[in-house]
Amino acid sequence: MRITIPELQRKARSGDKITMITAYDYAMARIADKSGVEAILVGDSLANTVLGYESTVPVTMDEMLHHTRPVVRGTQNVLVVADMPFMSYQVSPETAHHNAGRFLQEGGAQAVKLEGGALLAKTVWKIVQNGIPVMGHIGLTPQSINTLGGYRVQGKSPQKAAELLQDAIELERAGAFAIVLECIPAPLARLITEKVNIPTIGIGAGPDCDGQVQVIHDLLGFFEGFSPKHAKKYATVSETILAALKQYVSDVSEGLFPSSENSFDMDEGLLDALYGARVEKP
Repeated sequence: MRITIPELQRKARSGDKITMITAYDYAMARIADKSGVEAILVGDSLANTVLGYESTVPVTMDEMLHHTRPVVRGTQNVLVVADMPFMSYQVSPETAHHNAGRFLQEGGAQAVKLEGGALLAKTVWKIVQNGIPVMGHIGLTPQSINTLGGYRVQGKSPQKAAELLQDAIELERAGAFAIVLECIPAPLARLITEKVNIPTIGIGAGPDCDGQVQVIHDLLGFFEGFSPKHAKKYATVSETILAALKQYVSDVSEGLFPSSENSFDMDEGLLDALYGARVEKP
């Protein structure tokens, strides 16, 4: 049975940490569902990790729904939260409500996430009042990367820190059930966590949030080279996959694969009859 939002909130109030990861397909979702994480985010980060876009801006509603469905089908225990993509909620509260509803009705998700603080409080309220749970997201908001001028830590000045604190308070007032804090100083994340009564989920926001979320491709080491400061590699899957593929190429080239163990046999009598039969070429 899936964990519910009230259960998630009770877990945070009791001081137990919440774990959340991203997943974008059926196979990964099935594995994650068995791992003990409480929630999966079908993040718009699939734009970078799966679809090869330079940012999250180009990803569409159809693409997000396409990836949400298999994640839901691959899970039984976790809360599935779907990311609302760029321009699916900024136009108007009514448009946001319609698109959020699609994630529950067509995608099967149990909640949605959107980026933005106080300016989007009315939109969050509109969605929540119509029975759709909303997770907020403040700090580094990747959909606003062109305004922010890059992937940088947010809230470092007194004014910006105060704005983020107010954003969190306004999101709670609007009915958000949790807030993602991305790439903000750890002391500020601790203060926000103390000031709001809903769970805070950190990514690059230090250890004092009520929970943590990580991009599965960062956690498993799918990509070589750059790794975000906030991420920890628990495996280097890219090296394992590359080694396996190189071995496959070698085995096929040398005639070692497929072997008899990977092949299917047939009745020798039938085979002899076929050899003796006269077959006309097409």
